[in-house]
Amino acid sequence: MAAENLYDIWARRNPEWENHFEETLLRPFTDYGVGSSELTTAKGKTFGAGYELYIYAFFVGLYADKKRELVGDTKGFGQPIQYWGNLDYKKFRKAYPKLREYIFTALVAKTEELDLIALEKGEITDRKAVDYLINTMEQYANYGFHAIEEKMKDNSNYFYKHTGFLAMILDLLVPMSNSSDVEIEEL
Repeated sequence: MAAENLYDIWARRNPEWENHFEETLLRPFTDYGVGSSELTTAKGKTFGAGYELYIYAFFVGLYADKKRELVGDTKGFGQPIQYWGNLDYKKFRKAYPKLREYIFTALVAKTEELDLIALEKGEITDRKAVDYLINTMEQYANYGFHAIEEKMKDNSNYFYKHTGFLAMILDLLVPMSNSSDVEIEEL
């Protein structure tokens, strides 16, 4: 039996997020929790599955280089990372397996507690290494969720215009004052 690689072990995990984001962010912007009888209410959502907003929040935290510990009640999506973005047919979207690899690479680079030499020597287990990676992922995503929520408190319609989510990311990449649709189209 071949030894598993760290990526595969990480990909089987299901990161956690703070429960209160379900009502404030996941339900308004994703198809999270949508069953077949609720399909009509899912129309017009910015993201498909709840993990898509989680990925977005992760990148907000990563690009801002800010983390925030999870507090209170938490939960996962019930779907391991290895399945995130695998559905080509849903909503005429393309699968995005490479994105999982980019997230993993960023986590390896940004997880301060992860000592790859100690892992190689067997001084820490694969499980402990993945725990460190997941913790970093959860903290970046948690910061991102809180940042999105704050943006909504400042302007409740911010994410209801077609460039809202793009503008937030662009502001982290190329700081702009009051990003407008015209500025975004120029980029």
